[in-house]
Amino acid sequence: MNVHFIAIGGAAMHNLALALHNKGYTVTGSDDTIFDPSKSRLEAKGLLPETFGWFPEKVSSNLDAIVLGMHAKVDNPELLKAQELGLKIYSYPEFLYEQAKDKTRVVIGGSHGKTTITSMILHVMHYHDRDVDYMVGAQLEGFDVMVKLTEDNDFMVLEGDEYLSSPIDRRPKFHLYKPNIALLSGIAWDHINVFPTYENYVEQFSIFVDSIVTGGSINYNEEDTEVKLVVEASENQIRKLPYQTPAYTVENGETLLETPEGPMPIEVFGAHNLNNLAGAKWICQHMGIDEDDFYEAISTFKGASKRLEKIAENSKCVAYKDFAHSPSKVEATTKAVKEQYKDRTLVACLELHTYSSLNAEFLKEYKGALDAADVAVVFYSPHAVEIKKLEEVTHEQIANAFERDDLVIYTNPDDFKDFLFSQKFDDKSLLLMSSGNYGGLDFDDVKNLF
Repeated sequence: MNVHFIAIGGAAMHNLALALHNKGYTVTGSDDTIFDPSKSRLEAKGLLPETFGWFPEKVSSNLDAIVLGMHAKVDNPELLKAQELGLKIYSYPEFLYEQAKDKTRVVIGGSHGKTTITSMILHVMHYHDRDVDYMVGAQLEGFDVMVKLTEDNDFMVLEGDEYLSSPIDRRPKFHLYKPNIALLSGIAWDHINVFPTYENYVEQFSIFVDSIVTGGSINYNEEDTEVKLVVEASENQIRKLPYQTPAYTVENGETLLETPEGPMPIEVFGAHNLNNLAGAKWICQHMGIDEDDFYEAISTFKGASKRLEKIAENSKCVAYKDFAHSPSKVEATTKAVKEQYKDRTLVACLELHTYSSLNAEFLKEYKGALDAADVAVVFYSPHAVEIKKLEEVTHEQIANAFERDDLVIYTNPDDFKDFLFSQKFDDKSLLLMSSGNYGGLDFDDVKNLF
């Protein structure tokens, strides 16, 4: 097949392009700008566009398919040419479904935990030499690519993102996969620039549950009230299998998972990650891995990239960075680090960086999110608010939202760095939560503090 990517440089798009190239397809693409790691990875396979920009002449009737990325606009010149020629135009999730429609599709959905659960499943499969197709939203240890497609594998494991499919297809991605086996980990309002009300956001998960093929199954986190309501209200003819957080203890900074063979030390920690582990165990069992084999494999899982990633440690202190930005993720991650190192002072730093987190109306969702921290710091860039064309957010609004009298707030990157580098980290834990970099913080410099 000859496939052309419009906006090939995105994190998801370039991984799909690489997967198709590895499968033997002829792949071309365009983008107006491409950054690393996408740039170097595409270049290594000869897929990097010679010139950045949009070139309608690249689009011809010789193409079997167009894959359209979210970064493109509806008036993109290449898209208009493809429409004029009547070419088949796929969104990213539509094309993945086409590749997986004859396989058993395993889809992991939820506002939080889906990358970690998908990563756990793939780690277990890889550990036991079970080859599966997959798409995951993080780079995994032991895996060269984030998307793998073959003709022969029976299963395809898909991280089910609820964000939109393409500029001309406004359906959430996870509505398009039609799972045989599904999981729903949690529902906590996010992406308010697309789903302006809580009810509208929750409705997307109801549609997801109803999209599971007849006779399929869903494992769901019954500790999440909204998840329980959504799954149990569905009239879809599927098996509904609840799971809960398993028993565990924490001793001297080590988490021990209770198993039928006794307590087992594991690398991941925090109630939310143990809950993720319980969901992953169910899915792996559906895929033919028995309980003992699951425990053996999961004991070596160190976490998904950017999810509670340990960046420095010595005998007296430890530092983690995490992708957490939504209120539920921030609360769960902060609690997890405090529980793991309960005798140390926890310095938790959150950057408000996404559309949702910088929205004055949404800010109130952060109430209590940093309560587990001994020192709570919030950083945001007024420049980022301007770029996103949002209303100005004030110190007072942030302080009121978190409801912490001692909340430390920074808007200047240099002031935040001065605070961070002036800390004495003996008997402390540092947690840096952001989908950005605090206005230019070099995390390698943070390592030198330890």
